[in-house]
Amino acid sequence: MPCLQTKPWIVQKFGGTSIGKFVPSMTDAIIPSYSRSHKVAVVCSARSGTSKSSGTTSLLLEAVRLATRGPHHQADFYNIVDTIRCEHLHAAEEAIAASATDALTKAQQEIRKDCEWLRSFLSATAMLGEISDRSTDRVLALGETLACRVIAAALTSKGIPSRVITPENIVEDAYGERQTDLRSEFRKRPGSFLRGLTDTIRLKILSCEDAVPVITGFFGAMPGSLIKEVSRGYSDLCAALCAVALNAVQLQIWKEVDGVFTADPRKIRDARLLATITSEEAAELTYHGSEVIHPLTIEQIDDAGIPLRLKNVTNPHGFGTIIYPSTNEVLSRPRYFQRPTNVIEHTTHSSSDKTGLMISNGYYGPGHYRRRPTVVTSKDCIEILNIRSHGTVSRQTFLSRISACFEIHDITIDLINSSQQTLSVALHAPDSQSLEHCVSDLQEFGIVNLLKNLAIVSVIGHKIRNVVGIGAEIFNALAGAKINIYLISQGASEINISIVVSAQDVQLALEVVHEKVLGIPRHEEKENAFARGPWLY
Repeated sequence: MPCLQTKPWIVQKFGGTSIGKFVPSMTDAIIPSYSRSHKVAVVCSARSGTSKSSGTTSLLLEAVRLATRGPHHQADFYNIVDTIRCEHLHAAEEAIAASATDALTKAQQEIRKDCEWLRSFLSATAMLGEISDRSTDRVLALGETLACRVIAAALTSKGIPSRVITPENIVEDAYGERQTDLRSEFRKRPGSFLRGLTDTIRLKILSCEDAVPVITGFFGAMPGSLIKEVSRGYSDLCAALCAVALNAVQLQIWKEVDGVFTADPRKIRDARLLATITSEEAAELTYHGSEVIHPLTIEQIDDAGIPLRLKNVTNPHGFGTIIYPSTNEVLSRPRYFQRPTNVIEHTTHSSSDKTGLMISNGYYGPGHYRRRPTVVTSKDCIEILNIRSHGTVSRQTFLSRISACFEIHDITIDLINSSQQTLSVALHAPDSQSLEHCVSDLQEFGIVNLLKNLAIVSVIGHKIRNVVGIGAEIFNALAGAKINIYLISQGASEINISIVVSAQDVQLALEVVHEKVLGIPRHEEKENAFARGPWLY
């Protein structure tokens, strides 16, 4: 076993569902397995329930909403606080070793104290009838803090000293309190802004000394609001910033799935687990409907040359999916990742190992080209807006006014296609009222029609644009299945071709593209000894 001074850092991030259901696996097996030969930093999301709406973060958001409606809703938001307190007290009792009564008592006291603060804060909010974005951030941060208290106490009770780290003031510590200037700076250069936080994060983590740092995924009052500026993938980003701060040999994100598949295995029974994908493919998958990893997370670890591995908390011995940085820096940095005894995975980081893994999974050449796409994914609840200009203004003016209208109504565009006088946009529109208002305003600029009940099918593969004939393969596969195409988008990204089809055709579209374009045989063809592909490793 290496001496303490030479142990490399590894960062493990656990999602809310894992913390809600699989704490014993985390604290009895996964974290101890790595802590034998690594310094482990643990990042926690807020605890989830049986559904996303019953998770701690959703409950806290509902409590804030009720509090801003006034004191007559006090009983309602008090009930939510009581629910959160009881759930975490019960989780602590189950997770902490029965013999560690001191650890359990301390954790319970801290949980009760946190929840009492929340009750007082919400009561004050109810008296005011409003709450600022930064105050909302303070409330939401409590979800991660409570989760960390449970995990840290559980580890300590099992002989692994641990300490909760709440990086709630890191933005002020790193940049001061210039919120207005900082918001503009973050929006212009989010990557460099976030990297500016890593020195502060490092100091907080190293203050733990020999204890395992258990870090809240909610990492402070960002300019404007963390949840508005970064969205609910912020805990992944926090884990990436910790990995960068510590120069970690690997960032692991533990979920309840084995990794990235060639398609959603809930929709395509023949989907194959991918041993590796590029960071560009991972970011593109997130944009097109698959919750793989937050794009800002990818940017941070890419720039630092840190590999990311997606692992399954219910199958810790599985290989998972590794996402290598797109730069070559990872191959030139010294690596100290050693395989401990009884480790839960097989991990390699040398240049030859990376090259061999990439080649065996369908990539070739220094640019990681592919002969076939990697993944097919879909996004539901899509509508297409077609706007034909009245012809009374220039094309530049027409496009700028349309864009401004979408921004006013806070409508995000997924795909866009344009000609001289016509603009077609595909958008995800769960809020029908906002879309109706937008359509009404757009009629000032041209003739508008709306197509509903559609879905986006995206075919993703690294540098797919350089594969001759891939577009023809996709369109021929869809035509053979008699699937009509409403919109096509290619060119903005060299690794993605997206098409819009009817919602009733999306399942068939996924199946035929998966089989005929990705080249993965259907279930009944698995026994064919000659059926081989990059997914077989």
